[in-house]
Amino acid sequence: MKTNFYEKLYLGMIYLFLYLPIFVLIAYSFNNSKYSIEWKGFSLKWYESLFKNDSLIDAALNSLSIAFLSASAATLIGTMGAVALYRYHFKGKQFLRSMIYILILSPEIVMGISLLILFVLVGVKLGFFSLLIAHITFCLPFVVVTVLSRLSGFDRSIIEAAKDLGASGFYTFTHIILPSIAPAVVAGFLLSFTLSLDDVIISFFVSGVEFEILPVKIFSMVRLGVKPEINALCTIMFVLTIVIVWVSQFLMREKEV
Repeated sequence: MKTNFYEKLYLGMIYLFLYLPIFVLIAYSFNNSKYSIEWKGFSLKWYESLFKNDSLIDAALNSLSIAFLSASAATLIGTMGAVALYRYHFKGKQFLRSMIYILILSPEIVMGISLLILFVLVGVKLGFFSLLIAHITFCLPFVVVTVLSRLSGFDRSIIEAAKDLGASGFYTFTHIILPSIAPAVVAGFLLSFTLSLDDVIISFFVSGVEFEILPVKIFSMVRLGVKPEINALCTIMFVLTIVIVWVSQFLMREKEV
């Protein structure tokens, strides 16, 4: 009984350590004080001020659009790439798999500078398009690794049985492989969405001056101090993240049933 209590206490302390800073941020988004960390009473005025701040709203919408598009493209390409690496044998396969892990482990500043040099060389104007390509590039390896980990436990004999029964490659993928790896595909999308929404370093190099996204804007604003409007915006984005995760879990649970 004591062991069970200590395990729960230990687990609770870990979650407290992880979420306490977020709860503090949420609490201070309702603080009536603008500059003092002292609690001055409950207020919604910072949320009202946020929705009147057109620059922050535009940056948030830009971030959401880039995150959704890059996560969708990375999930589509990464899923097909993972299936190809799993199903087919070809020369250089192990090398390609190693290169995927190298991209994950490489510092973001290296990728940011290399992408900036590439865009300048090929004449791509920095803005929406360059940022979208950059986010797809650094999200793609995470999707491939996530889906590959799910495919590692997949029974290859099912694919062979489908071939023997006359199923085409497309039918096998859409009706046999894809339903089995759907949780990993969803996880890859959510991971890509989060990574894209949170990225600062790579976005700083490739976003340009005409297309502003939220992480870069907040990074430039906090040099002068964190404004309460940013607390309110971060609270809304955190709640949105919780809703997305809950909806995905609900859909996957319904699918399993």
